Amino acid sequence: MANDLFKAALSGEPVSVPPIWFMRQAGRYHSHYQNLRSRYSFMDLCKVPELAAEVAYGPVAEFDFDVSIMFSDLLFPLEAFGMGLTYEPGPVLGWKLNRRTLKDLKSVDEALPLLQFQGDVLRATRQRLPQNKSLIGFIGGPWTLYTYAVEGGHKGALTEAKADLTLFTDFTSRLLPLLQENIRLQLNAGAEIVMIFDTAAGELSPSLFNSLVVPELEKLSQSFPGRLGYYSKLTDNSHLRPRLWQDPNWAGFGVDHRWNVHEVLAGRNKSVGPEKGFVQGNFDQALLFSEPEQFKKVLGDYLNPLVEMSPEQRRGWVCGLGHGILPQTPEKHVHLFIETVRKRFS
Repeated sequence: MANDLFKAALSGEPVSVPPIWFMRQAGRYHSHYQNLRSRYSFMDLCKVPELAAEVAYGPVAEFDFDVSIMFSDLLFPLEAFGMGLTYEPGPVLGWKLNRRTLKDLKSVDEALPLLQFQGDVLRATRQRLPQNKSLIGFIGGPWTLYTYAVEGGHKGALTEAKADLTLFTDFTSRLLPLLQENIRLQLNAGAEIVMIFDTAAGELSPSLFNSLVVPELEKLSQSFPGRLGYYSKLTDNSHLRPRLWQDPNWAGFGVDHRWNVHEVLAGRNKSVGPEKGFVQGNFDQALLFSEPEQFKKVLGDYLNPLVEMSPEQRRGWVCGLGHGILPQTPEKHVHLFIETVRKRFS
């Protein structure tokens, strides 16, 4: 039960038409989600398996995405640690992490049962999806979870998060074992791969990212070789190339819209691009708001250099957006994006 095009991307097999998957494709832009959200709380949509499965199924049914992703939230490990979590409507933690409160985190044995619902969600989603669609899971990246724990978010300069970097190390010594068990339960429940979303990673300098964050990521990749993907926002070649892109344990990487995905795919084993695995991305999500004729033009301009590549040169490409699809994105442009991609490459 998986999508053949996505399986080919994971294995590096050349295909003419790329698989298509959007980050946040099950979400606020979609009328199917809005209808469910009008009747249920966000927490219910995440934690009640049948509801989460229905949310994930909606965009696959309407837009025919090749890949579905578990509908959940990356902050649930912090809730499991006892930090409290409400949505008002955005996420609000009950308390913040600091030197004094570090001791108040629950143990992994206490926290893990509070994440078991994600296994139930994945199993229910796999049952709800057509057999020819793939299913993936996800967790938040260590640095992103740390910034949420310390600051309550990851906007701005992150002065609190960066003020005591030894706190990050002490926190991740507790966090990594929980994330490893979280990944394991998602894989055991039917996720083909688990994505790590590290949306705050680009707020670090390349030097700090590689000395502070990459060693923690390597512990995860080494624990699950070939089963994890990694996406980080605002990072560049100096963040990713020195170590991450040369690590053979990763299943693949996402790139945001600031990258030239043509150059990333063409640059394998050179100065740009991961040496193996899939590359997911990376059309600018804001351009989906363009007027129809302008949207057709910018999408065509984006696809033209990729169409000129051979399937071998494009191997591993998972077509999508640079970041998550935005609220109020016109649904007709999601349809048009997918139809255009498949027409251009077929």
